[in-house]
Amino acid sequence: MSIARVSLQPAFVLHHRPYRDTSALLEIFTPEFGRVGLVARGLRSAKSRLQGVVQPFNPLLISWSGRGELATLTGCEPNGALVRLDGARVLSGFYLNELLLRLLHRHDPHPALFECYAQTLHLLQQPDMEQRALRIFEKHLLREIGYALMLEHEAESGVPIEPAQVYSYHLERGPLTCAAGAYAGIRIQGHSLLALLNETLHDASSLREAKLLMRAALGLYLGNKPLQSRELYIDFHKSRAPSPSPSAAAVLGNA
Repeated sequence: MSIARVSLQPAFVLHHRPYRDTSALLEIFTPEFGRVGLVARGLRSAKSRLQGVVQPFNPLLISWSGRGELATLTGCEPNGALVRLDGARVLSGFYLNELLLRLLHRHDPHPALFECYAQTLHLLQQPDMEQRALRIFEKHLLREIGYALMLEHEAESGVPIEPAQVYSYHLERGPLTCAAGAYAGIRIQGHSLLALLNETLHDASSLREAKLLMRAALGLYLGNKPLQSRELYIDFHKSRAPSPSPSAAAVLGNA
């Protein structure tokens, strides 16, 4: 897609890094243009009024001009209340950003995913919502890039998923019923599949099994390069607890 001039596009900053003496390179996420690369000239100068605005998780209205893979930032202003994440929640936010950077192509719009991302950031601010919000976002992301999980019915028979049944989930096929002890795929309860489908991940069992399934599914498309945000999450918890308790160990690598 060729971009000449865009004004006041809703956006979030996914990543920024220094460029030359006072500038920065930005990766932003927008509903109409998808992921866009920008040069923000003078952003890091002492006189810049945008340094505190152009930050991850802040809802923005961004303007730019140019063609090709890297355009030039021409304007930026806030677009609503700031999203305030602290502690491990910041790392969960960076995990979302890293997934988008790794799995989305530039200039490939995903307006529904943009809305899901904005909603997920708000959910991350709420108590006890972190894991549920991440799993639901991962499900939507896979669907948007063409790899939706089969959650409604058994892969071979087409029979609807039964909550009390235990399934073996094969990533390139879907859930299969299996005899006790014969699990070639990812062991998961029907209750957990339906909870992920209906986005009602309220109990510990469905959250745990959904995390295992989503991590394996995303791993198919992320490749062998580890996620930096996941490693930072683990280091964060190690630094807070020299000998993690069982409850703390259960959330390590939450993203």
